Amino acid sequence: MAKQINEILVEQGKITPEQDKQARLYAKQNNISIAEAILRFGFATEEQVTVALSKHFSIPYASKENGILVPEREQNLQEIISEKFARENMVIPLFMEDDSLAIALLDPTNLFLIENLKMMSGKQIQPFITSKSQLLSVIDAFYSNKNLLEEVLNETVAPTDAAATAESDEEIEVSGVLDLDRLSPNSSQYVKQVNAILRQAISERTSDIHLEMFDERVSLRFRIDGSLYERTAPAKDAVNAIISRIKILSKLDIAEKRLPQDGSFTIRYQNRSIEVRVSVCPAVYGEKLVLRILDKGTGEMNIDRLGFEPAQKKAFLEAANLPHGLIFLTGPTGSGKSTTLNAVLTTIRTSELNFMTLEDPVEYKLAGISQVQVKPAIGLTFAAGLRSFLRQDPDVILVGEVRDNETAEACLKAALTGHLVLSTLHTNDALGAVPRLIDMGMEPFLLASSLALVAAQRLIRVLCPYCKVPHLPDSAMLDQIIREGHLNPRDKNAWTFFKAVGCPKCFGTGYSGRRAIYEVYRMTEEMRNIIYKTQDLVALKKAAVNSGALNLRANGWHKVIRGLTTVDEILSITTADE
Repeated sequence: MAKQINEILVEQGKITPEQDKQARLYAKQNNISIAEAILRFGFATEEQVTVALSKHFSIPYASKENGILVPEREQNLQEIISEKFARENMVIPLFMEDDSLAIALLDPTNLFLIENLKMMSGKQIQPFITSKSQLLSVIDAFYSNKNLLEEVLNETVAPTDAAATAESDEEIEVSGVLDLDRLSPNSSQYVKQVNAILRQAISERTSDIHLEMFDERVSLRFRIDGSLYERTAPAKDAVNAIISRIKILSKLDIAEKRLPQDGSFTIRYQNRSIEVRVSVCPAVYGEKLVLRILDKGTGEMNIDRLGFEPAQKKAFLEAANLPHGLIFLTGPTGSGKSTTLNAVLTTIRTSELNFMTLEDPVEYKLAGISQVQVKPAIGLTFAAGLRSFLRQDPDVILVGEVRDNETAEACLKAALTGHLVLSTLHTNDALGAVPRLIDMGMEPFLLASSLALVAAQRLIRVLCPYCKVPHLPDSAMLDQIIREGHLNPRDKNAWTFFKAVGCPKCFGTGYSGRRAIYEVYRMTEEMRNIIYKTQDLVALKKAAVNSGALNLRANGWHKVIRGLTTVDEILSITTADE
């Protein structure tokens, strides 16, 4: 009898027998595979599971990082394996060589699929094993039709009643999920336009879609890796129908055009579920539409991939494993604070402790953690929810954001009564959280004794691996990097610098994806005394420097010398005094 993945992982030392037992029980209770349970608990990463299978079956591992999971575009492989077949069977052709066809797939034991491919291609099959997230990403890139959006939007559309058109094209399934892969050819042109915009945005890793009208033109922009880029816009007389279509999908009032409205809907696309949050706001020339795309399939809740330097990760996890105290993570909206805190919770999660979160909204579903969505309209605010939490016997509490005095006071009381509380604030830097919390009513002596750690983060764009080129900064900039990054100049021969260029694979931006940079400060006795006695921010920053911790700018320079990003990116995201 073939070994199951959990047995293979235990045998290779990737998970412990206790974790195996917990995953098997959870899988049985929730009717999911053991592999999925292991991933949900974070006992092993998707990559670790795939590598373990690769070793067990002696089948080579293919990934974008090792350069194998890159289909050869010049060999017309899409004529051998169609996009439909690739998606249905989770397989991708890689290259042909003599009488063999190399493929990457998820299940190396699927002999039926391998035999099918052998008959389809007339060649011997050379299998490689890869992970699901990487396979889906490569399928997206290999089969994507970059002209789909432009083709659909440029088709002639006859004016019609927006609401009637949107209502007559029923694309919502019984489950309330819009399936982008099953668009009827008889659907109205407006439905096709909405689907084309969504599909193009997802394929380009877009986080937000902006659609708005001006006096003479229509603007459609995609936010990719933090920056907005113009895309082919629909005709002006089609905008109202498109917005009405989105309103119906998100169950908003299509007749209300004077007040802002917020909603959401879920779409199914290429074997993954994606949430779309909708905001419609009246403007001078008509309603402005902003869609936020939350694609849970594009990221992995893994603290090792966030961007922490080793010392920062160690400090954060030490604080997160304390029995009680306050941990605050600061940064602007959209800087990835929720992702970081949820990754930390996933890392420290254990069945021996009671974890609870209070969020607005709940962005990540975490196995083994009770998560609550705040609803201010019915009185379930952060403060009210936190007071209720204390009667639920929690050990670790995540509060999505401290917005007011009442929530700040509730967090402090929870920390002082033996709970670990993690939350976020909107401040320019980590230590700016101290005066902000005191302004919210926290007594300095209580804050000094309960505060365990403050951190800040920003997102920087990562260089595209296909088009980046070496680039050495001038001597003045090199001196600045050494000084601000607290680097040893004797190590500079090992540093690697690049600049962004731009290519089709990164849509001409020169960057592909983002990573966080951090400043992480564990509270020292010197810092506690300053908070208690003077609350002097300048003195607090000096004490933080004395502790040897890196600030945002210094962390950024560490990413630059490793070739992950550019000098210009760090200069635009951080300031020298951070």
